[in-house]
Amino acid sequence: MYVIFLLYLCSRISFRNLLFILIRMAQEEVIKLFDAKKIRIVWDSEAEKYYFSVVDVIQVLTDSVDYQAARKYWKVLKGRLAQEGNETVTNCYQLKLTAADGKQRLTDVADTEQVLRLIQSVPSKKAEPFKLWLAKVGQERLNQLQDPERSIEQAIKDYRRLGYSENWINQRIKTIEIRKGLTDEWKRSGVETEQEYASLTDIMYRAWSGLNTREYKELKGLRKESLRDNMTNVELMLNGLAEAAATEISQERNPQGYVETAHIAQEGGEVADAARQNLEHRIGRSVISSKRAVHFTNPPEELPLPKEADNLDELTGLDQ
Repeated sequence: MYVIFLLYLCSRISFRNLLFILIRMAQEEVIKLFDAKKIRIVWDSEAEKYYFSVVDVIQVLTDSVDYQAARKYWKVLKGRLAQEGNETVTNCYQLKLTAADGKQRLTDVADTEQVLRLIQSVPSKKAEPFKLWLAKVGQERLNQLQDPERSIEQAIKDYRRLGYSENWINQRIKTIEIRKGLTDEWKRSGVETEQEYASLTDIMYRAWSGLNTREYKELKGLRKESLRDNMTNVELMLNGLAEAAATEISQERNPQGYVETAHIAQEGGEVADAARQNLEHRIGRSVISSKRAVHFTNPPEELPLPKEADNLDELTGLDQ
């Protein structure tokens, strides 16, 4: 489940971005850490974030049976963190959540990054396995920054553990390489912000599939999961064709800035769209699929157990 970050890890990366990667990787583990407890979790489809009730998290971490005691603990902790200048944790949103009495009440909520920092701020035996997991993953990723080949090897291992076929894995690794070449070309053309990269990706998706990123993820029933990790072989190949075509066209025309690059992204998508329509005409059905990874990977029980003695299950005691 960590491999969707390979593209980022293969490029030059700042420690700030590394923290962001670890937060994204940790999100599922945060949810699992509190899964057996009454933690109120809200999905914000606009922000594409999970929000956790802060007091509920505090109640679990402190083993408090009294909700009011957890509220007081959070009030004191929030004040102390604010004095220390820790705005990442203290600048919480408030959302209306269902209280124990069934009424909707405004409640402090935190996103995954804030929960991670909160876990670090509250002494708790319950959080120790999670902290160990986070430290191990962080060290592994730092090692991979020094040797990109490790990232590729880890990606292949992770995909195998998730039940993907060897054919799909080979295709996915190739598309990661293609994507890296495209983003390098966009950077050379003067594309700078994350919003511009996301917009160009949307343009290409819509050009060849008829759907932008959000619509495509909604079709597959995805939230924070990687869209590419949930594409079928054919979808991967078509998207790879769009990105490879856009890269080739860009290298020939040498666009400058976002606007010129956007026109080329559209053309790259149109190349793949022509291939899609040709294929669909021959097979008599759409290749844009609502299927996601769970539909075309082997069930976990059919996968071989990992051979590594220090796998994450043993380290954390958490199910993967």
